Amino acid sequence: MFKTVLFPIDQSRETRHAVETVANLVKTYQSRLVLLSVVEPPEPDTEAPTGPEAVMHSPEAVEKLLTGAKTLFTEQGIEAETLEREGMVSFTICDVADELEADLIIMGCRGTGLTTEGAAESVTNRVINLSPCPVLIVP
Repeated sequence: MFKTVLFPIDQSRETRHAVETVANLVKTYQSRLVLLSVVEPPEPDTEAPTGPEAVMHSPEAVEKLLTGAKTLFTEQGIEAETLEREGMVSFTICDVADELEADLIIMGCRGTGLTTEGAAESVTNRVINLSPCPVLIVP
């Protein structure tokens, strides 16, 4: 039923909470698991982020995040592929799901991509509305 599962990850608590659900579903359906990290490029007219935000989006931090997540799934007997992309988070998640012909996207209910406008404009809400496949939201 779910041959390919896309799991967009970030450094949020919600992503960590979704790991168990992802592992259970992937094991149950013997799915291909693809972990995705999306880094949003800075706006051309704004200064590059500094401090903790800059560190979170550095190539090293993204690599560490993907490697850590892959290791976590490997320890549970699940082989996972990793992808790193740059772009607007919600659109990139949906584009990758389309490219992979994903059968399901699983994501936490609110990650670090929540916008200042609030939940109505959250990455999760946009993915739900734009996704080419079903989206499972883990609270």
